[in-house]
Amino acid sequence: MAMAGFYRRILPSPPAIDFASAEGKQLFMEAIQNGTMEGFYRLISYFQTQSEPAYCGLASLSMVLNALAIDPGRKWKGSWRWFDESMLDCCEPLEQVKAKGISFGKLVCLAHCAGVKVQAYRTNQSTLDDFRVHIMRCSTSDDCHLISSYHRGTFKQTGTGHFSPIGGYHAGKDMALILDVARFKYPPHWVPLTLLWEAMDRTDETTSQRRGFMLISRPHTEPGLLYTLSCKHESWVGVAKYLMDDVPLLLKSEDVKDINKVLRVVFLSLPSNFGDFIKWVAEVRRQEDGGQSLSQEEKGRLSVKEEVLKQVQETGLFKRVVAFLSSSNSCCRNAPILGQEDDLPDIAASVCCQGAQILAGKSSSVEGYCCKEKCVKCLKTNGEKPITLVSGTVVDGISEQGLDVLVPSSQTKMNCCGCGPSSHIGMYPAGNDVLTALLLALPPETWSGIKDEKLLQEISTLVSTEYLPVMLQEEVLHLRRQLYLLKRCQENRVDEDLDAPLS
Repeated sequence: MAMAGFYRRILPSPPAIDFASAEGKQLFMEAIQNGTMEGFYRLISYFQTQSEPAYCGLASLSMVLNALAIDPGRKWKGSWRWFDESMLDCCEPLEQVKAKGISFGKLVCLAHCAGVKVQAYRTNQSTLDDFRVHIMRCSTSDDCHLISSYHRGTFKQTGTGHFSPIGGYHAGKDMALILDVARFKYPPHWVPLTLLWEAMDRTDETTSQRRGFMLISRPHTEPGLLYTLSCKHESWVGVAKYLMDDVPLLLKSEDVKDINKVLRVVFLSLPSNFGDFIKWVAEVRRQEDGGQSLSQEEKGRLSVKEEVLKQVQETGLFKRVVAFLSSSNSCCRNAPILGQEDDLPDIAASVCCQGAQILAGKSSSVEGYCCKEKCVKCLKTNGEKPITLVSGTVVDGISEQGLDVLVPSSQTKMNCCGCGPSSHIGMYPAGNDVLTALLLALPPETWSGIKDEKLLQEISTLVSTEYLPVMLQEEVLHLRRQLYLLKRCQENRVDEDLDAPLS
């Protein structure tokens, strides 16, 4: 009986050596004895088969992220947080990846968005000897993993461009172990390192750029505590361009004489969808999971957010932003993202909808979600300070669930009557501090075009991160890295070291 499709492929050998063959096992045992298989064990624990023919990049990355124990901060299935290909959707639409695959640069962008440290090199930016050093580094430790982007044709295999993690290295034979994520096609196999370099030193016809490799490790610091930039919304390219390219040119062309004029120039032309670009990293939980108390973990995270928010609001820049936005001649004060009196229940309702989307494991837009029965509560437990909590019931047309948003504490007293909007303005993340944090995160060279030397000195002092408290400094540098990443993603230059401009 005729059968459609293919059942695996015969691995061309030579040049490759099947991992499960007698020779492959011998190479494996010798490499273990020489200490160059240390990264193998974590990778093999999370080895997965790509779920779509063009998902090799996504499968390789999710495998490495799980091996490094990176928490995605969102649900995979059931109640479990876990990286899966379907969750790597922020830099390129999944449907597009499914149809055409993903480029080297976009995969680097995805890795950065997932919160890891990435060092990426195309072959025209590195050498075979350097590659060997990096392979050795990742093979002798379990805190760094390497993903290779190569052309299968060099190994006499069918297909073209492919991504897979490198599982180990045999120094004596100078061979690398490829953990091929297309396991339906080829098994893991050893290849000569020189040949792997040759396979990477091929031009990607889609981008007209060389292929290469990326080293992925845990970040030195945790991702943003209170704010993050989002590239999920289609407008991110325009917002990133405005902040990184247009603002410096506007400041250079305008004859600004004081801080208010500087802020006016920056805020006046903010894209209307700016609110989709910078996000509040909120604490969201199901009501049935929380009850009337907070876990120690929740209290700890909320306390850190409160401290960062307090540090933002203690800066001299924050005071100038507040004064500008509340001034009678501020033409920007009515813009939704800039409003000084953001409505907490409305903000929390939006967050509840996003939380419901994430807890449902969905990556699409929040359209179709609606939050009803919003109320602001004040939790007081065991004599500790009150916790501001906004509850809401989110419906999506099929089901509904109750969610709580834990809010950093208020500087003013909240109305703890149980439900209903408070008449007091709390210390929750709002337009003033969002804009302050973003101004602090803009590259220092943003302001260099200001002609007035005294004003340039004043604004440079206000936006300087040198004397900021450590937590706020880390928050600002995190946002700045994201800005640089998005700019380079826009320019297809994401395979560069992001730490360089921040030192």
